[in-house]
Amino acid sequence: MALWGNRDNLNIGAAGTVYVSSWANGTVTGSGTTFTNYASGDVIRFGDFKGTYYGDAVINSITSNTVLTIASTEGLNNALGTLGPGFGATTFVVSQLPIFTTSDSSFKEPEDGYTKAVYSVDATNIDATAGDGLSADGVGWVGVTTYTDSHGNLRCKSEILVAASGISTGGRPKFPTGLSDA
Repeated sequence: MALWGNRDNLNIGAAGTVYVSSWANGTVTGSGTTFTNYASGDVIRFGDFKGTYYGDAVINSITSNTVLTIASTEGLNNALGTLGPGFGATTFVVSQLPIFTTSDSSFKEPEDGYTKAVYSVDATNIDATAGDGLSADGVGWVGVTTYTDSHGNLRCKSEILVAASGISTGGRPKFPTGLSDA
């Protein structure tokens, strides 16, 4: 199991929804999913940054196209536990982002006026991150914190978690480009 890879959003164009069917065992059940396309060590991101985001977890093992287990529920918002049969499910993205970020509680669900997320930034989209106060200083896996200060101004802090050329972005979560996207 690698600590990180160079691909983000491995399930581009894939459909399906997921829920944690057993918090005790870390079992994730999917509908319309193809979990066998992923691998142990990949990170499953529950929800959507533009809607309700529940956090990230490292995939421990894959049983079938519709069942996998995660190594820990530590990086997940407890509200995810309210989803399940009869209660709905959520969207997901699979990524090869650095697995250490899943145990950092600050990467959980964004709060009002504050987000902290890991983005893949490559040579083609680094220029798109500049110009409005939100930017990444280099390519690779970048941790970006955005917040609104006491004067109502959008602020951004970024740090390169893993410098990596040849990284493949997937566009979700979308790198923030202004107040409307933060």
